[in-house]
Amino acid sequence: MIQTRIVRLFDRLRAEPRPALIAYITAGDPSPAATPDLVAALERGGADLIELGVPFSDPIADGPVIQRGSERALKAGTKLSTVLDIAAEIRKQSEIPLLLFTYMNPVLRYGLEPLAKAAVASGIDGCLLTDLSVEEAEPYIHVMRRAGLDTVFLAAPTSSRRRLELVAKYSTGFVYLVSRTGVTGERASVSDSAAPLVLAMRGVTELPLAVGFGISTADHVRAIGAIADGVVVGSAFERVIEQNATSPQLPAKIEALARELASGLLSKNP
Repeated sequence: MIQTRIVRLFDRLRAEPRPALIAYITAGDPSPAATPDLVAALERGGADLIELGVPFSDPIADGPVIQRGSERALKAGTKLSTVLDIAAEIRKQSEIPLLLFTYMNPVLRYGLEPLAKAAVASGIDGCLLTDLSVEEAEPYIHVMRRAGLDTVFLAAPTSSRRRLELVAKYSTGFVYLVSRTGVTGERASVSDSAAPLVLAMRGVTELPLAVGFGISTADHVRAIGAIADGVVVGSAFERVIEQNATSPQLPAKIEALARELASGLLSKNP
């Protein structure tokens, strides 16, 4: 198995034992220069792993809050190469695991081989391509694995047993479980589909399982953390960025939300 920072993180948390808080933010929102400070604030608040979203003009999996974050980042001049530069800046001050979260189009424009090389040089630990079909992933897997990068894939409540098996086969680091059908966004309650999906995925892999989509409160984190190895929060952080984009208090507010959410990361009984 690839011994990335992601793998080492989940090994450590399994020994504690507690679930990981995984924070998604759109890189470059509100500006490329601001993102390293926001990542530092998330880490201070208790985030264990950062998903660095690459802004994209047609983000089919993202809800309105993250879509608006992408629009702001694009207007600020952020592109894939910018995000890699941001990761390199983060690496100057932190060893927090970084997962590049993107769509296929920016990757194809950049090139698979060049991306793998640049990602490693920038301190990225793995990639998640939201719209890459796992059935067509072998060329991508080959390049990423050769570079020593984790490949994280998505599984959803609608995924067939065969799809779950393929996701398990091609994922390293962890598997990202989409708790509900539809797009990202804050919800009032945790989806009833989350627990059955975790159970089904546990039947085909021993990889850590992280659950995202619709998780925005400490109670949500606590509920998902009781059944999964990681809890992913994105829109709640992006909403704070949206509401405080021009405020010098933005890092403090991001840190406070991370700390509040991390309060739901109760240690599991051995």
